[in-house]
Amino acid sequence: MTPAPNAASVPPVLDLSRLTRSYGSLTAVDDISLRLPSGARHAVIGPNGAGKTTLLDLIAGTNRPDRGTITLEGADITRTAPARRSRLGIARSFQQPSVIGELSVLDNVVLAGWPHHPKRRGAWRRPSRYRQQAESAGHHLETVGLADSAGRPASALSHGQRRMLDLAAALAGDPRLLLLDEPAAGLTDDGIGRLLGIIGSLPESVSIILVEHHVEVVAQLATTVTVLKEGRVLVTGPTRETLAHPEVRDAYHHTANGLAGEARG
Repeated sequence: MTPAPNAASVPPVLDLSRLTRSYGSLTAVDDISLRLPSGARHAVIGPNGAGKTTLLDLIAGTNRPDRGTITLEGADITRTAPARRSRLGIARSFQQPSVIGELSVLDNVVLAGWPHHPKRRGAWRRPSRYRQQAESAGHHLETVGLADSAGRPASALSHGQRRMLDLAAALAGDPRLLLLDEPAAGLTDDGIGRLLGIIGSLPESVSIILVEHHVEVVAQLATTVTVLKEGRVLVTGPTRETLAHPEVRDAYHHTANGLAGEARG
């Protein structure tokens, strides 16, 4: 019988090594290293301008590092194009929901899932393949509470509904690594509750990096937290301890005080 692999021998789902990205004299990401095990629920927080979104850009491939490496499940993807990274299992939602207003809600999700179809070049031309994609898209819309809006144009959705559509589109490729950039921004309390339920119900096969300012989202969803300040890692650790760290309070001012209070509670 072949022995089960030792946990230490299993590569992390994501390994960032000394990532650096500068814009002129501004270093947005400065020598950041981070390892995410499979199934991670990891939040990245910090003041505005700390480099959080730039870090997601580097992981997703929409930006390239000046130095450092990015490894996905043991494979170096530092120079891999964004579309290829998406097919390898990296999905992303954005600060501003990225939807196509002219398309129906359903077709936004179908389009997002299309590159992952095994015969994607013909997926739009054959009705049977489109129906297969549409069935999967409908499942994701049901997950985010938009099944009743499937036939509406995306332009008719409210801000909160667009956020949910953006999340459904990110899930359409059955990602292994999900990057969420402030998914709770602009949501009502009900919307945040729905968001918590959706993300909390995702299987452990989906690892998550969450950039977020909302206290309850970070405290309830993340098991580990990295705090960035001026592009560098200030501290990384378990959620409660990290949010209560004195340097985190200093860097995050009043917001961090609220986060630490939540962590102590």
